[in-house]
Amino acid sequence: MTWLLDFYNYRIVAQYLDRFAEGLRNTLTAAGVSLVLSLVFGTIIALALLSKRDAFHRPAAAYVAFIRATPLLVQIYLVYYGFPALLPFAKSWNDMYFGIAALVLNSTPYIGEIIRAGIESVPGGQIEAAKAVGMNYGQRLRYIVLPQAFANTLPPLLGQTAVLIKDTSLLSIITVFEFTSAGILLNSERVKPNESFLTIALGYLLIYLAILLLSRGVKQWLAGPAWNAQA
Repeated sequence: MTWLLDFYNYRIVAQYLDRFAEGLRNTLTAAGVSLVLSLVFGTIIALALLSKRDAFHRPAAAYVAFIRATPLLVQIYLVYYGFPALLPFAKSWNDMYFGIAALVLNSTPYIGEIIRAGIESVPGGQIEAAKAVGMNYGQRLRYIVLPQAFANTLPPLLGQTAVLIKDTSLLSIITVFEFTSAGILLNSERVKPNESFLTIALGYLLIYLAILLLSRGVKQWLAGPAWNAQA
């Protein structure tokens, strides 16, 4: 047992469980809020990308290209230092708000592309049938296209959620106290890198496994009896 304590002293980690719990709560809060907002804005981006009007398509495509071409770390700094200069009301924001804004800015194009693929997967015959019964564009989106698009893209959306949760670790650079920050705090106070970073890695691994199980459950639910027959 001595060798284990020399390599990973779980007793020291136990003394910081409250800080890890606080960091995990902030991580899940930032990721959850960012996911909801990214789904809303991602849907708008998806519709703009599919639009035949250049006034909608080109700005959306340029935004997606910019986000893909720049690192998330740079985007966080741009939001943290740029928003207060551009938006007067942002001067009163706390660090968590800036972190969420940066995550939304980064994840919206990726989620938008997923939703766009989901929209394109909806059979054209259903859309034509909706037109034939007199549904307008908004009604077709609400009742026919978007429900099927989200159902078809739930597994990749859950995968993007896992990426989003891991990306919250970068918020520590703007002093947001999230899960990684708790490990950094432990290492700075006790100089215990194994205990600090192995705990961080284990925490994110457990979150990933939970999302993986959720994704499997979603696939099973969507497939229905056919999944059970193959399992």
